[in-house]
Amino acid sequence: MNGGTSGTPTGTRRLAELSGPAVAAGFGPDTIVVQPTGAVEHHGPHLPLLTDFLLADHIGGAAVERAAAEGLDVWQLPTLAFTKSDEHSWAPGTVWLDADTMFDTVVQIGRAVALTGAGTLVFANGHGGNVALLQVALREIRKRYGLKTFLMPTLARVPAPDGEDADELGLGIHGGAAETSMILHLRPDLVDTSLAGRWVPEHIAGFEKIAFNGGPVSFGWLSDDFGPAGVVGDASRASASYGAALWEHSLAEAVASLHEIARFDPMPRGTA
Repeated sequence: MNGGTSGTPTGTRRLAELSGPAVAAGFGPDTIVVQPTGAVEHHGPHLPLLTDFLLADHIGGAAVERAAAEGLDVWQLPTLAFTKSDEHSWAPGTVWLDADTMFDTVVQIGRAVALTGAGTLVFANGHGGNVALLQVALREIRKRYGLKTFLMPTLARVPAPDGEDADELGLGIHGGAAETSMILHLRPDLVDTSLAGRWVPEHIAGFEKIAFNGGPVSFGWLSDDFGPAGVVGDASRASASYGAALWEHSLAEAVASLHEIARFDPMPRGTA
């Protein structure tokens, strides 16, 4: 569906800016709807509460715009601000949904997307605490409503050009060099670099099995388990130039992911 249909502002890729009849007339099995999921949660003394919201909203939205310009039938829903952030529930300012509420919310979004006639729903996620729940929701939405469902990250890591993340020991997962650099790139007015420190739990860096991401042994944690700052990483060396590199890489990865999603089919059409 392109701009020009009655009730459809020319050039918009934001689903909520369309009219209902325009959605009904234009969406079909090849239509991809992207739901960015962020968070409003504690990110230490130096970053705003909406850090993950900014990542999901900016990268998800830019990816939709670029993918549409490259020919995909892709549209963006308004970014979810309040999600599953209870690992930061100890910190004032965090606004979170419990697991049941979050799960029901995204499944019901799936129901609504299916009723538009679209064939695919993609969660473009900016908050790590949402991942496990969204992975379960993918299958539930698929089972209930028949949509093809996907989850992709909005922040894609790339080696820091000046070694900004070199001292994180692979533990820069929350409020560290990468996220701080991204917000320095996107909204430097919201970063207080005078309060950015190094908060790396070195005592767990040597574990071979237990890890935050990618290790065979997972563990439950709250962000203040590692110190009162509620940060895991080194924000002291963040830079806007690293943020710019992360932005370009993350956007390219998101657009490439959308192209692959568009051509993915569990059973190619015409086969039984």
